[in-house]
Amino acid sequence: MSFGFVIKVLGTFMDLGLPWVLAYIIDEVIPHKQISLILYWGIVMLGLSVGARSFNIIANRMAARVARDSIKTLRHDLFEKIMKLSGSQMDYFTVSSIESRMTSDTYNIHNMIGMMQRIGVRAPIILIGGIVITATLEPVLTLVLVGVLPFLALVVYLVSKKGIPLYLKLQETVDRMVRVVRENISGVRVIKALSKTQYEKERFSKINSEVVTNELKAGTTMAFTNPVMNLLLNLGLTMVIIVGAFRVNNGFSQPGKIVAFLSYFAIMQHAVMAITRIFVVLSKATASAARISEVLITQEDMPEEDPNPIQEKSPMHVEFHQVQFSYTKEPCITSMSFSIEKGKSLGIIGSTGSGKTTLINLLMRFYDVDEGSITIDGRDIRSFEKQELRKKFGVVFQNDILFADTVYENISIGRDLSKESVLEATKHAQAFSFVDELDGKLDYKLAIKGSNLSGGQKQRLLIARAMAGKPEILIFDDSSSALDYKTDSLVRKAVKEYYNDITMIVIAQRISSVMKLDHILVIEEGQMVGYGTHDELLQNCEVYQEIYQSQLMA
Repeated sequence: MSFGFVIKVLGTFMDLGLPWVLAYIIDEVIPHKQISLILYWGIVMLGLSVGARSFNIIANRMAARVARDSIKTLRHDLFEKIMKLSGSQMDYFTVSSIESRMTSDTYNIHNMIGMMQRIGVRAPIILIGGIVITATLEPVLTLVLVGVLPFLALVVYLVSKKGIPLYLKLQETVDRMVRVVRENISGVRVIKALSKTQYEKERFSKINSEVVTNELKAGTTMAFTNPVMNLLLNLGLTMVIIVGAFRVNNGFSQPGKIVAFLSYFAIMQHAVMAITRIFVVLSKATASAARISEVLITQEDMPEEDPNPIQEKSPMHVEFHQVQFSYTKEPCITSMSFSIEKGKSLGIIGSTGSGKTTLINLLMRFYDVDEGSITIDGRDIRSFEKQELRKKFGVVFQNDILFADTVYENISIGRDLSKESVLEATKHAQAFSFVDELDGKLDYKLAIKGSNLSGGQKQRLLIARAMAGKPEILIFDDSSSALDYKTDSLVRKAVKEYYNDITMIVIAQRISSVMKLDHILVIEEGQMVGYGTHDELLQNCEVYQEIYQSQLMA
């Protein structure tokens, strides 16, 4: 960038030299009537012109490269920061807002960086340098020009002050539009199935109109600068011509200097108009930079509490100690205490919204508990480095995702697992039968979100992904909803046979998925209402009895 600035400055000074040489030719060279001198200074003008153009082209290319590489780095840093945000921080920013910050906001800054290197360097030098040079040529006319500048500066200041908040509001509206688009794309089948296409069109039209209204308001406000500044500059030019004519007529100035002054005025007029364009782009970029900066400077809200903890000996692999947690003001997990021995299995069952998945989010430390603690092998999970903690888990989430990549990469997911271990995991997850029939087998390319697979096939690949890393703790969060009873049973059998030293946690809606596990936790509205084996819960847990009767007795 610095090297580009130097080249740009040199090219701009060459541009500034052209009118001065022209004035010198008219006033000093032509009166001597020597063709050789005229040709010499003509060649000088040609050299300045070619040099200015060449230097400006080189500087502009360098500016484009700097803008490209700067935004590449910024996007990388922003993406890296997003990956480190906690669950509560992601809830605060929202996915749609993060997407627009990664795309439209970085694009606005890209435009600003490029323009500031091109016009942001050239325009001020033209303006200031032009004033200095014209002051040596015609001080009186320069005063006329300088008299206009404070009014121009006032217009730019007032409009920019109003424009930046308008662009902030515009970007917030774009966030909402992105959210609507994401929801519609993700749920397009549901929308069509329920004949809600017209409803969603009207919903999008409403937010789209709001974006247009805010964009029009911001654009109209910023566009106010151009006509006003044109008016002021043209008034200044008229005054310069009138005063200049009187001075030449009275013998106080020379025609060449007036011609040069008018050339400088035209160049400076373009520079001032360019500066107004800079303020439009700068207003957008300032709003976008504030939004990006908000993410980048967000402090980690879940630091490791003790990197070298004293680990207490515990026969339990996983323990919840009086855990309490809330997403908002109302607690959704209250005084939760239970434990699992290593190699044992735990089923978690309860009504929708009772807090089952929240327990997993807390165990994997996507959120921190408000009160109490969670330990693994007697060590508080808050003392683990996050990467170290999460390597202990193999998990299939309720709404998990497959990427537009090969079957192998979707299971290995950057862990550099051998193809043998991946194939072994597909067998245990009952996925080998259909993977073996795919064109390319493990090298078969999946569509986005695995849309070229059935629901059951996707779930089996996700289970294979969780098993492939040989984790300490295997978590199935309602991961058998798309599996038939036979396949579900075979998966459970494979886990028991090949992963018997792994602690397993199963969240399920069906009692049949948890009834044969070592322990079952029953929760209702964030509270533990039952804990024990299937037979024990049938004897002493009313909620479990109701679920059992509604699912199996009927």
